[in-house]
Amino acid sequence: MNDKNKKVIAFDTWSMASRFRNHGTYVYAKNLLTNFREMASESSVEVRPFVSPAASNDANSFRAVEGFAPKQTALLQRDRLWRFGGACAAAFFDRADLMFCPASTVLPLKGLIPIVTTIHDVTPVTMPSFTRRITELLRFQLRNGARFSQALITVSNCSKRDIVDIYGVPESKVSVVYHGYDKATFNSSPADPQASADLLRQLKITKPYILHHGVIQPRKNLERLIQSYRLMLTRNRNLDLDLVLAGPLGWRYEGVLAAANFNGRARGRVIFSGALDDQHLAMLVKGASLVVIPSLYEGFCLPMVEAMACGTPTIAANSSCLPEISGGVLKYFDPQSVEAISHGMEDALENEDVRKQLVSKGLQRAAYFDWRRCAEESLAVLKSIGL
Repeated sequence: MNDKNKKVIAFDTWSMASRFRNHGTYVYAKNLLTNFREMASESSVEVRPFVSPAASNDANSFRAVEGFAPKQTALLQRDRLWRFGGACAAAFFDRADLMFCPASTVLPLKGLIPIVTTIHDVTPVTMPSFTRRITELLRFQLRNGARFSQALITVSNCSKRDIVDIYGVPESKVSVVYHGYDKATFNSSPADPQASADLLRQLKITKPYILHHGVIQPRKNLERLIQSYRLMLTRNRNLDLDLVLAGPLGWRYEGVLAAANFNGRARGRVIFSGALDDQHLAMLVKGASLVVIPSLYEGFCLPMVEAMACGTPTIAANSSCLPEISGGVLKYFDPQSVEAISHGMEDALENEDVRKQLVSKGLQRAAYFDWRRCAEESLAVLKSIGL
């Protein structure tokens, strides 16, 4: 150890590259690092996040305080080298006691330095949606992270079961630590009416609307959501809403765009907002008549928690971790069934008692999730290594 009384923890900041700002792993890493810094003077550890002025990485903005000492390395700007050995080498030569990887993007070098890795989910195995080459790379990273890390952190019991089943690691190796969310932004305080009106005008939203927010990609199941939305409007002439899909275009989104553009004689308009900053996104969530989470697979699903925290009626698929994270307090549907999604939306829009329950129970459940708690529980796992 560098100091007899302090364990030195190197922090891999690769997932905090500015190009990942709309990704969940970026949000996770940034919030953990922020809280680690605030906790540093009270902890028996020294956290050393890797930084590089030559890299476009938001960890560069973090300043040193007692127990928190950013460490410069030129290797961080070389992506491939960093992920395939450079990160471990940097931590080893800095004489850190272990390294924390907030995403399974770094190849652990067995015997060089102990590593704790967060595996958020196993979608490259359970629901691959990239090219074969990228999928194989992601599976390689997950497999090696699971096998060669000293300990693993994951974000739901659902993900833990998948990790244990797929990689055969002992349950004792995997700790479940729930995410937090930005409570200052996503909350039940009313949005500014003028700012909200300006945003709706900018996005050309002229009616009440149903909302989904998140990166547009295959496992979000948005083609079925569009089909279900149009089926609902065809069946119920009393309902007249837009469907807003908020978030950047990710990958394999062509089918979603085609479904949105082709409606034949069906009613309904699908609006793509593109990527929004958190303040505008929160306004959009707060103004929605309903938030729908039809995902086929999630590791945690931060958008669902954000919607619940805003006091917006929310319904979700009965798949993967969604009932677990929402605490079983929402209304759930079969995400494979267009009919079931459609009926779920219709019931939540027309039944006032259902809406009130979704709001009150959703707010109560969302209040549990907290980035400070996430950081404290994660730090406890890190401190336990080597004891």
